[in-house]
Amino acid sequence: MALSGMRGLSVFISDVRNCQNKEQERLRVDKELGHIRTRFKNEKGLTVYEKKKYVWKMLYIYMLGYDVDFGHMEAVSLISAPKYPEKQVGYIVTSALLNENHDFLRVVINAVRNDIIGRNETFQCLALTMVGNIGGKEFSESLAPDVQKLLTSSSCRPLVRKKAALCLLRLYRKNPDVVNIDGWSDRMGQLLDERDLGVLTSVMSLFVALVSQNSEAYWNCLPKCVKILERLARNQDVPQDYTYYGIPSPWLQVKTMRALQYFPVIEDPTTRRSLFEVLQRILMGTDVVKNVNKNNASHAVLFEALALVMHLDAEKEMMSQCVALLGKFIAVREPNIRYLGLENMTRMLLVTDVQDIIKRHQAQIITSLKDPDISIRRRALDLLYGMCDVTNAKDIVDELLQYLSTAEFAMREELSLKAAILAEKFAPDLSWYVDVILQLIDKAGDFVSDDIWYRVVQFVTNNEDLQPYAAAKARDYLDKPALHETMVKVSAYLLGEFGHLLARRPGCSPKELFSIINEKLPTVSTTTVAILLSAYAKILMHTHPPDPEFQEQVWAIFRKYESYIDVEIQQRAVEYSALSKKGATLMDILAEMPKFPERQSALLKKAEDAEVDTAEQSAIKLRSQQQTSNALVVTDKHPINGSQPASQLGLVKIPSQNIETNSGDQGIVQENGAVNKAEAVPTPSADLLGDLLGPLAIEGPPAAAVSPADNLISGLEATPNSVGPLALATLDDQSNSVQPTVNIAERFHVLCLKDSGVLYEDPHVQIGLKAEWRAHHGRIVLFLGNKNTSPLVSVRALLLPPAHLKVELSLLPDIIPPRAQVQCPLEVVNLRASRDVAVLDFSYKFGTAMVNVKLRLPSVLNKFLQPMSVSAEEFFPQWKSLSGPPLKLQEVVRGVKPMSLPEMANLFSSLHLAVTPGLDTNPNNLVASSTFYSESTRAMLCLIRVETDPSDRTQLRITLATGDPSLTFELKEFIKEHLIQIPMATAAISGPPVQPQSPAKPAGYTDPGAMLAGLL
Repeated sequence: MALSGMRGLSVFISDVRNCQNKEQERLRVDKELGHIRTRFKNEKGLTVYEKKKYVWKMLYIYMLGYDVDFGHMEAVSLISAPKYPEKQVGYIVTSALLNENHDFLRVVINAVRNDIIGRNETFQCLALTMVGNIGGKEFSESLAPDVQKLLTSSSCRPLVRKKAALCLLRLYRKNPDVVNIDGWSDRMGQLLDERDLGVLTSVMSLFVALVSQNSEAYWNCLPKCVKILERLARNQDVPQDYTYYGIPSPWLQVKTMRALQYFPVIEDPTTRRSLFEVLQRILMGTDVVKNVNKNNASHAVLFEALALVMHLDAEKEMMSQCVALLGKFIAVREPNIRYLGLENMTRMLLVTDVQDIIKRHQAQIITSLKDPDISIRRRALDLLYGMCDVTNAKDIVDELLQYLSTAEFAMREELSLKAAILAEKFAPDLSWYVDVILQLIDKAGDFVSDDIWYRVVQFVTNNEDLQPYAAAKARDYLDKPALHETMVKVSAYLLGEFGHLLARRPGCSPKELFSIINEKLPTVSTTTVAILLSAYAKILMHTHPPDPEFQEQVWAIFRKYESYIDVEIQQRAVEYSALSKKGATLMDILAEMPKFPERQSALLKKAEDAEVDTAEQSAIKLRSQQQTSNALVVTDKHPINGSQPASQLGLVKIPSQNIETNSGDQGIVQENGAVNKAEAVPTPSADLLGDLLGPLAIEGPPAAAVSPADNLISGLEATPNSVGPLALATLDDQSNSVQPTVNIAERFHVLCLKDSGVLYEDPHVQIGLKAEWRAHHGRIVLFLGNKNTSPLVSVRALLLPPAHLKVELSLLPDIIPPRAQVQCPLEVVNLRASRDVAVLDFSYKFGTAMVNVKLRLPSVLNKFLQPMSVSAEEFFPQWKSLSGPPLKLQEVVRGVKPMSLPEMANLFSSLHLAVTPGLDTNPNNLVASSTFYSESTRAMLCLIRVETDPSDRTQLRITLATGDPSLTFELKEFIKEHLIQIPMATAAISGPPVQPQSPAKPAGYTDPGAMLAGLL
């Protein structure tokens, strides 16, 4: 803008820049707007100079972000001025202040048309620029014919024709009917003969838009496009102004090749040969250089040429050359070039007879799977998945399984699904398939969907030769001390169905199979308990001859679950208990499962839905498909429990015994900031695994969609509505209009023992959680997913941390886009031992419904424990040095859930307490140890001894010793809460702690168990 001489405008801009704060700026702007409004009311006394000055001020105020709701007519009136300075101001300000639907545009149409059809080229450029910026249906209907005449006129200068082409492109996008296809085919052919590269580049943009809608009407333009490419490839008649780092007009080359991809395969041999010569020249002449700008331009041309080669279905020799070139690119150090090489090599898989050539680069692709850049790793995974077949399936799947152990959470879900699909599609034999799936479940259980183990069960059931092998492998996995729950499910099912086939093998008798499965019962969820009960009934059925002692063990478990809160488990226990006493009837009812009918694999169906690359040969169509997000399938879920209303939650505390609570524990309230634009995390296509990193709800078995989450421990039979020591403190029992579809309290209990899972879910949003803990530091990532096709607005998160935790909550976007997922990391530092928990006050608005929930974050005491096994030489000196309260506390705990010692050991393992066998001579006792980390104590050794009474499993005595009095008390109470049968809101210590008496040690006292008994 030519602002020389406008002293008033310069002074105003200077005043605004010198404002100390936003309030001063607003006052100065309001004062100026009032002055401008007053002067505009007396328009007769307003000179042209003053009108220009005030309109410039209005534009500057508008650019600062203030609303300007007057003066539009004054700006529009300047367009009709006869002189350039006034007309320039009118066009610029009108383009900025008005949109295509503004009523004032009707007033200016005639003035704009007069400038377009006039002979002043400067005025024509101003008018075309404004029309191209604003667009609109009215402009297209009134001005399109005049713009077309300017474009095809031979008397207009190139500058005007360039602007006319771009203006017509904008009008065509707004109203495609403005271009008459019948008459424009010949006109476009003439325009493509243009020698001026500026005009030709603008015309090519228009041509790409036209041919994308109707390529049949422009067949006569195809040879002309090839000639343009020939001219550029040979650098003939290309001005220096259009040469970019030695590359002739790379923008025109890219647009021309993109236009050619909308035509079907070229049949004319002459045109085809000429085009292939050009493409060959591009492929041969492109290499990686140090200059970044030249690399960007040359690779833009190259990759568009590769897309055109794939579209044309070129000869195998040229395809081989393309793959070899991409092989060079995926081996360079520059990450952007590696990424593009992997992406285009994946697209090359669409072309027939190329897969074998790509396999030559398999080693380099596998190397890219370990690249530091996650985007490159994702492209390498896609390429390995696409190039896999029967010949290389074993190698690729083995690499994926090996990489699964070190892959970050963001990729494990997709990685697991693709490994399972490849194992199923290209398995050389079924035993290898079973091995792969069981390894997959063992290494990435949290990321393996039920569909994967459903499928392996179908294969085993339908293949009798495979059944003994699968049962034996399941038996081997159950020997592992730490086993994922999905592995427990599949192993229990296989041993229940086919365990009798292993009866003659050592360690595989029915009683031994029952014993090893039953060890996992205390730590599994209700859905797994149902599978285990069925397995018990089937194992009992196959016991020949009947073993009364074994029968009584199984019946005792059935009786235990006959009064269970879950109706499904209760019904199974009652029915199995009754059927198991009827002899032959049990054999008929619990007969071996029949073969499953042949049907399409759910995993393969997911793969078909997930593939964005289809058999479409047009690279442009492929590109548009890749930009289209896949819709998620959201299952209907009925609310099963209420959520806490807003403004009802006080401080969340786990009731402590004999310790006074302090309201100051609430700490400092931290509230997230809000950002205007959410960066949506793209969801993996086609409901990959139904976990928090994938889609928010997947289409699958109804039971899996609404089943209760994993239970906390075997001894915790809490109802969804029961109030226990971990319950939230609320003021009343109101609830939101939007009810959660999961049991919030139960999900919290599950996440206290796990590091990933769903924390909260309702019909609109799902909040998943993944956590990593190292010493006294922790990192929690919340995954907030919008399950709807409408955005969630007014998203807020308020953090209520207890005094013993330092929690930093990162920014959360104010809006979550449809079908999108955003991440919210939290950094946690443990300052000292406490059982209090942090609370997330989360709220959002969907439609007219305002939803607010209070969610406890599972940053509990055991997250900062590290299991540590100690030897007798280490244990006894420490135990002896910690003598008496408050460092060593002892308590008799009553109301304990009856459980065997192996069950209690599994419970302690889940609490990060390492059980050390052999330290206590009494076989009914347990000794455990762990290291607690906090900022105040750093690493603190914790020693625990539990004495049980075989005649009364409902009570036990626990002795706990640490070097910190507060830690000793808090850890003792924490373990108690996981041992008692019915969670109590308050409890009292049964009596004063008993101080251990240390008898004199005999001279020959060297046995560790005897030493421990003497000390205790």
